[in-house]
Amino acid sequence: MTTTHDIFTEPEGDPDTLASLGPLRTLAGIWQGAKGHDEHPVDEGLEANAFIEHYEAQPIDFQTNGPQLFYGLRYHTHIVKPGEVAMFHEQVGFWLWEPAANTVVMTLAIPRGQVALASGQCEANATTFEVTAMRGLTTYGIVSHPFLDENFTTTDFRMTVTANPDGSWSYDETTRLVLPDRSEPFDHVDRNTLHLVTPPTPNPLALAQ
Repeated sequence: MTTTHDIFTEPEGDPDTLASLGPLRTLAGIWQGAKGHDEHPVDEGLEANAFIEHYEAQPIDFQTNGPQLFYGLRYHTHIVKPGEVAMFHEQVGFWLWEPAANTVVMTLAIPRGQVALASGQCEANATTFEVTAMRGLTTYGIVSHPFLDENFTTTDFRMTVTANPDGSWSYDETTRLVLPDRSEPFDHVDRNTLHLVTPPTPNPLALAQ
């Protein structure tokens, strides 16, 4: 007798997403960081910039893929250089926590024609965790516009998030690039520490209770 794995039955989730985010609870809210550091490639080599970041991460209702259950945050980060108005970097996506698998998932999309799905494993009470993605994978991979894929080939992405004792949180991320005119890969680095401005808004299901 063949046993068929049930891929359709959905579990009952907790309506209160904030209570079920595991390590992602640290990121919930509206944040500001004024001491960001960026290193990116330019024609003559490397350019380093300071930046100011506004980061918003709000809870969403729990999500299911059949028996798989996620709790998550919808996020948007907007970055400018000090004293400037023009966008230096912008990114949108979701942070997801799968408690049954102790897995963090991050989706990201940037308005230069690039998206990625990254993941990592940690315990629910972890104060630091890491997510990674690699080019060429159909799971936890990176997809780029043809121009970027040819000239600024992103081979892998790595981001470490740390909850700090003072209630802030920090990230350190590396996007590894292969450029046609360079013999070695280039590590595009970004890091910042974010401080809470406004607490998160409960998700719709929690507000309805």
